[in-house]
Amino acid sequence: MSDGENRESRENWEHWEKRSTARVVAPARPRRLAKVPFVELAGGRLQGVVSSGSDIERVYVSSVEAGTYAFACSTNNNRPCGGARGSFCNHIRALVGEAVLQYGAERVARSLRVDTGDGEPTAAGVTAVMTGARPAPAETRTAATVFSRFLRHLAYLELAPSTAPLPEMQWFPPAGAAA
Repeated sequence: MSDGENRESRENWEHWEKRSTARVVAPARPRRLAKVPFVELAGGRLQGVVSSGSDIERVYVSSVEAGTYAFACSTNNNRPCGGARGSFCNHIRALVGEAVLQYGAERVARSLRVDTGDGEPTAAGVTAVMTGARPAPAETRTAATVFSRFLRHLAYLELAPSTAPLPEMQWFPPAGAAA
């Protein structure tokens, strides 16, 4: 990279650092929120909340770690998923499918460090590669953290539309403020 390209890249980054807003990436495709109401790529894993197929009042918190594909699935109060014994359960498969809709297959594969070969990655292809690696169950419990993040997102949905700042977001500088 030339000095001019480095300077331009640094100036673009500094411009975004001074803004109080972040670019929001639109979903790759619309997705069904009833089955998987919350999905995110964060903390070196794919994680989210998946509705139970048998009990409308129960949700599962599922996650898959990048690279190792270690997986976890339990209810929000840490009761283990009966289907996640030694392999991915249907909740994890649904999570991967909805993540591909939200972020696109390429981004999910890249984030989880899944090599699907030369072709265009798909949800089924990403899942097949991960299950083929025979991942172990994750040793850490992330259900409480992920479920708390989900509840925080739900709380924002209850707010009336407004351009007024939110108290918990006050540590962000106002848009266009100079440092």
